[in-house]
This record gives sequence, C-alpha cells and structure tokens, in this order.
Amino acid sequence: MFKEFKEFAIKGNVLDMAVGIIIGAAFGTIVKSLVNDILMPPIGLLTGGVDFSELFLTLSQGSSPGPYATLAAAQEAGAVTVNYGVFINEMVSFLIVAFAVFLIVRTFNRLRSAGEAEAEAPAAPPEPSAQEKLLAEIRDLLRARSGA
Repeated sequence: MFKEFKEFAIKGNVLDMAVGIIIGAAFGTIVKSLVNDILMPPIGLLTGGVDFSELFLTLSQGSSPGPYATLAAAQEAGAVTVNYGVFINEMVSFLIVAFAVFLIVRTFNRLRSAGEAEAEAPAAPPEPSAQEKLLAEIRDLLRARSGA
C-alpha cells in the first residue's frame, strides 16, 4: 500500500493539483477583498449606506439585551443571529469566482478548438517517389498494350 501511495504522490497530477489548490486559495482571498473592499461599499452607498456584512436578524438575545448595533456586538453578547448580510457578500464572491472560472474555461476551450482545427486540416498528399512514378508508367503501358 505504501508503494502505491508513493507512486500516486510522485505523479505530476498531484503536484498540479496542489498548485491549483494553492492558487485557488490565493485567488479566493483576492476575490474576498474585491467584494468586501471594492464592490460592496458602492453597492451599500447606492442602497442608502447599508453595509451588507452588518445585516443580521437576532433570533435570541444574548447575555446583554439587544438591540445590537453591529453583528460583532451581537456575537460578543452571545446572541443567536441569522447573518444574511454575510451571506449576500458570499453570494457576490461566488458569482465573481464563477464568472472568472467561466472566462478561463471559455478561453481555454477556444484555444484548444483552434489547435484542434489546425491539427485537423488535411495535409497535401506527398509527391510520389521516383519508383512509384516508374511503376505508374509501366502500368499505363501495360494497359495500353492489352487494350489495343
């Protein structure tokens, strides 16, 4: 079993997968910053200054009674909350990541299709060799003799 694991771990696919996961995690932090720091503030401004990450619904009061001004205050008090604003931020993040992946896959498929189209183009038939030309002449002479 160790030998099989060693063969699996040494294969290039594992390294490719590890690089993909690392790059994906880094991309996730970039998208999170894009959503939280770039996109959501103007959206909040357009919606009257609402900060989506601070939208929550208190289901149960915590140790200190509400209402709570911020989500952090509610969580600190131990209140049970539904954090739908955080969910909205995560949905926007997901849509951005999904769109970016779509663009990458679409570009990759177009490049692959272009490469396949070049590979599928039929090559011109090769010029017959001198020996083939001589055999064709002999064949034609024999046909002419037998038909005449």
